[in-house]
Amino acid sequence: MHEKKHQKVAPVSIFVKRMTIYVGVVLSLMVCALFIGVAGYHWLAGLSWVDSLLNASMILGGMGPVNVLPNAASKVFASAFALFSGIFFIAMMGILFVPIMHRVLHKFHAEEKDFQQKSKRE
Repeated sequence: MHEKKHQKVAPVSIFVKRMTIYVGVVLSLMVCALFIGVAGYHWLAGLSWVDSLLNASMILGGMGPVNVLPNAASKVFASAFALFSGIFFIAMMGILFVPIMHRVLHKFHAEEKDFQQKSKRE
């Protein structure tokens, strides 16, 4: 999917398509994680769908829960979901930065190679 180190840097149009794919993957994973949180808050805490969505969104966003949780099962779920959300955020940022960092590092390698070729000519 990405160009090899001996190939030229991909044009901007290919980079934009690549970023679009990665953003789509991250958004899909975020929707799945949000669904897990909404379902857990709805079924374990007995919250309405809207309150469950609010709590899951706030936890995924790193803000913390909004509603008081009524039982031990919902508190254990909230704790596990919060830990999951922290790791999930780091993973999603990693996925988003893959094409950016690949392009930056590839450009550094391309510039180094160009510099070495110019030095050999002189």
